[in-house]
Order: sequence, then structure tokens, then C-alpha cells
Amino acid sequence: MAKQSSVASMLAVAALALLLGASMLALALLLLRAFPASPTGVQSIGVCYGVNGDNLPSASDVVQLYQSNGINLMRIYFPDTNALNALSGSNIGVIMDVPNSDLSSLASDPNAAATWVQNNVQAFPAVSFRYIAVGNEVSGGDTNSILPAMQNVNSALANAGLGNIKVSTAVQSGVTQGFPPSQGSFSQGYMGPIAQYLQSTGAPLLCNVYPYFAYTGNEAQIDLSYALFTSSGTVVQDGSNAYQNLFDALVDTFVSALENAGAGNVGVVVSESGWPSAGGDAATPGNAQTYNQNLINHAGQGTPKRPGPIETYIFAMFNEDQKQGAETERHFGLFNPDKSPAYPINFS
Repeated sequence: MAKQSSVASMLAVAALALLLGASMLALALLLLRAFPASPTGVQSIGVCYGVNGDNLPSASDVVQLYQSNGINLMRIYFPDTNALNALSGSNIGVIMDVPNSDLSSLASDPNAAATWVQNNVQAFPAVSFRYIAVGNEVSGGDTNSILPAMQNVNSALANAGLGNIKVSTAVQSGVTQGFPPSQGSFSQGYMGPIAQYLQSTGAPLLCNVYPYFAYTGNEAQIDLSYALFTSSGTVVQDGSNAYQNLFDALVDTFVSALENAGAGNVGVVVSESGWPSAGGDAATPGNAQTYNQNLINHAGQGTPKRPGPIETYIFAMFNEDQKQGAETERHFGLFNPDKSPAYPINFS
């Protein structure tokens, strides 16, 4: 789509040259370079691509499935060579994770970070990397490695001339505390320095946001409709901000935590959100379809504290029968391994 836009823009420049004369051509080209054609159909919804399942489609078929559904953003959880090769030239924007198991070596050795970037980023110049997520929901003693690993990866990218790729880490709502959302703060001491570092680099915080788990963890006080975006009116009034859904409240708790950490300019990208279709309380195809469709429809609006489109990645592309943990973990997919929809969903 972007290539077609560029061709159309070049034809327009040629026509302009004929009309204005060759003396104006240089000016027209300068304007085209200064204001490049914007890709059409840009959206803020992506989908996470996990591979912990039997009989999943090939990576090239997966990329085609994204494209046929108009999904322009993907998150992958490790440097998957098959996926990266399939993504090359696709114009799909990518979040790529540094696996948690790699954090210690990247934190302690800048050369290891440089090698990681060389092997997994520079080796794929036709992939549209957006963010490198240094760890996903890191816990325990490994949290001490997050920030130095981020710093080393960021330096390696800058040294490679790839400073446009932003470095962050993906965290879950358990790193925050406080209610209502305006009272949000970080509950983990390591998060303050990370937030301030993100403010210095201009990178967003990657946040895994799950109203499903908030609801099932507190069904006595949270109504299902609030979690599914189906409340008929305001559920939580927080000063001048009115909350009609739990997703917005959870995101704005992160926003308040960033503000309270002195990092109020840091953006929020929702790096995971979804609803299981089986395996637990309220985990039905109907609820999963309702949540995910409403999430797609809502993401362009933003939250009371951060109105405007919020980049959001649905978890996940496929039901993954090899996932560890609770039974629900195997039922978050939008699609079955044969590429048929798990339930109707519309990305447009």
C-alpha cells in the first residue's frame, strides 16, 4: 500500500513539473521528500503471534493471514527466523521480544547486546521493527537486569544506525497499584528508573492489559459488562474522568503511575490484551468475540487521560495447545490452527 502511494506521489510530481515547468521540479521533489505520502489504512490494532501450538500454519501463511485481514502490526516473543523472513518486505510493524532468559547476558555485556542486535535486527533489514521488548512480565531477581539490558540494546541499535527502533519492556498490571485510576502508582521499585529512562529516550512503556483477569480475580466487585465494554453508562467517576469500561481504567492506572514516577510524557502501548474462549470463568466464544471486537472498535478512541488512538495488540493470533499454565492460556486465539476464525471478528 505504501509503495502504491509513493508511485502515485511521483506521478503527481511529474504532472506538476509539466504544469509548472522544469525549473519548479526541484522544489516539487523537495516538498515530496519533506512530506512523504502517508500509507493508507493505518490502524492501531495488532495481534500477537505465538507459536506454542500443534499444526500451526507456516510463517509465510501467517503473514498472509495478517495481510488478508488488514492486520498491520505483529508482536513476536523471540527472534523467530521463520517469522522474520516471512515479515521481510511485508510492511507489517513488529514488536520483537528479547526472551527473559537472555536478559542477564545482555545486561552484563554490551558486546553481547551488539551481537544480539546484529544477528536479530540488522540481519533483517526489510522487517519494519517498531519496538524491542526487553523481557516480558519479568519477575524475581531478573528484574534487576531489565534496565541495564535495555540500555545496552538501545546503545547497540544506535551504534548500528537503528536509533529509530525504540527499546522498552513489557509489564503487567501487577506492577501498579491504586484506585481509582488517578491514584495509580508503581508498586515495584525497579519501575521508577525504567519509566524515567523511557522518558529520556522517547520510547513508550509496553503494557499487558487484561480486564479478563481483573474481572475473574474480583467478580464480587466487578461487573462482567464493565470488563466487556458493554456497560450502559459510567461505572467509575474519577474526578472529571468517567470510566465506562475496565480497559480504560487499567490503562489510565499505568498512565498515572508514569506521571507519579516523573515520567508523564511516556506513551503507553498495549502490548497484550485479550479474552479466552474456553477454560475458565466467563471464558466463552461469545464473551471473547464481544471483548475483542469492542477492543478493536475502541482502540482508536483512547482513554479519558489519553484520548486518541492507542496502539494495541490482541493476544493472540492462534489457540496454542502447548501453552503452559491455566487452561485458559490455550484458548486466547482469534484463529484455529487451520486458519479458520475461532469466532467472527472484523478488523476494519
